[in-house]
Amino acid sequence: MNRIREATRGTEYEGKLYLVGGYLRDRVLGLPTGADMDLVLEGDALALAQFLHQKGLSDHHPVLYPRFGTALITVDGSPVELVSARAESYQPDSRKPIVHRSSLKDDALRRDFTINTLMENLHTGERLDLTGRGLSDLAAGIIRTPLDPVITFYDDPLRMLRAVRFAVRFGFQIEEKTWAAIQQEAHRLNIMGPEPPVVSAERIRDEFVRILLSHDPASGLERLREGNLLKQFLPELLEMVGVTQNGWHIHDVWEHTLEALRHLPADASLELRLGLLLHDVGKPATRAEDDVGVHFYNHALVGEEIARRVLVRLRFTNEQIREVCALVRLHMRLGESRADWSDAAIKRLIRAITPYTETLFQLAACDQAALRPGVPHTDLAALRARIEQVNREMDAARITSPLNGGEIMRLLQIPPGPQVKEAKDFLTNAVIDGLLEPEDRESARLLLLEWAAKRQ
Repeated sequence: MNRIREATRGTEYEGKLYLVGGYLRDRVLGLPTGADMDLVLEGDALALAQFLHQKGLSDHHPVLYPRFGTALITVDGSPVELVSARAESYQPDSRKPIVHRSSLKDDALRRDFTINTLMENLHTGERLDLTGRGLSDLAAGIIRTPLDPVITFYDDPLRMLRAVRFAVRFGFQIEEKTWAAIQQEAHRLNIMGPEPPVVSAERIRDEFVRILLSHDPASGLERLREGNLLKQFLPELLEMVGVTQNGWHIHDVWEHTLEALRHLPADASLELRLGLLLHDVGKPATRAEDDVGVHFYNHALVGEEIARRVLVRLRFTNEQIREVCALVRLHMRLGESRADWSDAAIKRLIRAITPYTETLFQLAACDQAALRPGVPHTDLAALRARIEQVNREMDAARITSPLNGGEIMRLLQIPPGPQVKEAKDFLTNAVIDGLLEPEDRESARLLLLEWAAKRQ
């Protein structure tokens, strides 16, 4: 910022550049500021970008967006967005604005929330609050749109998710009229209908991820539910609301999930957060009740399929989908273990949960913390110690059949297919059970022939 200030002194840009947006907002709030900065001017931002590049400030040639009157430069490794003060209008079927040059006030009014409209003159330090509410809303902790919120959200429906994100991040309240408009206009974020969505699934996913990665994802999710937003792109989660559980729980499935999320470690990965959010998503479809009580048979497997469907819908990567689905499928495995299990049973558990062992332990700890106080549950610390002990004696995850698939097919004279896997699993389990040494190929052949003869 200092380099840009000095480079523009004595030029036509002096006194016409204003710091705006999140950098200034966070500084006013006394929070750490990021590296990204936005500068607005009543003038040609593209020409300013070229000027700064010629002055040697920009690390590389500026990236220009003539349609929007904006340019992106990098100064000392930090991105700086240069914006021509502008007004915007939108067509009903497009989120790409029609842009024309305008005043600083019009530029402030086109922005999402009053807390993001403050401007500070780069040369004089003069601060402008052109909506008249930026500073007071920051001080009072209020999320409010500069214009009628219906207009602001019509222009870009994604701002409704941003309202929730800012409310969670800063602990602010969403102003009553703004909140009512969110509930009214939430349908514009729907990606489930037959018509092309107004906002892409990718943009919705990115805002949703930011909420999930916040310090209080449970609060964010509840606001998304209450604002009618969640039903537009993750309606499966709403099925959990009001679904009562068995005596191990004091919450319905939705509240249990939120309580589990409240126990996440601050540095929890996105995959863990998604896995915990979706770990019981299969319960509504599997709930059954009899004389014994409430049951959710196979809810982990049903939940895995639901999780895959929603993650694909939101365009998560294949790797993310694979890991989160595995967490949902396996989330019961640690809790189902018993202290009196044999070493062989622990080896099978290790093989089932590798390579997600650590993440599953974190998930299980959060899940247990949301149970009814006082109910018995797996001693996760003891189970972890047991797994480490067994692994010291034999790397259970690497146990495999002494014979490979080709050898099995030749020995049993069978073609490729499910029977080869069954045979290989049989030999692997024999090693796990201590009936066969890992390298004892001759004994493996004899044992396999005996197994095959019994199956005929």
